[in-house]
Amino acid sequence: MSKFKALTAMGVQHPEEIERYALYTVETTDILRIIYKRKKGSILPVSRKYKFERIKKTTMVDSGTRQAAIVYESAPEFRHAIAELDQIIDAKAAKQDSRSLIADEVRLLEEDVASRIDYIKSLIEKI
Repeated sequence: MSKFKALTAMGVQHPEEIERYALYTVETTDILRIIYKRKKGSILPVSRKYKFERIKKTTMVDSGTRQAAIVYESAPEFRHAIAELDQIIDAKAAKQDSRSLIADEVRLLEEDVASRIDYIKSLIEKI
């Protein structure tokens, strides 16, 4: 069972290939566009759109005059999908940060070792 229940319910089969997403609203519809990073030669689409109808709610504007206003709210499925996409994107960013940190540490270690080797060679030449 996938840990991304909302995405699985939407039909997303490869959440590990998600690169980013975009959100926009047209009238009373929230549109989620998921962009994938596919392997070369893949026949799967690079992006897919999902539409979510906004939920119509009536709220009281003024209790004295009993005026009400119509408010449109995002669907819970839409909000859950966004939360899961944020988890995926944040995990990838953290992984990339770890990679760059380790690469920097390796570079610094190489510089330290190179300077130590030069120092030891200079000591040998003094003997």
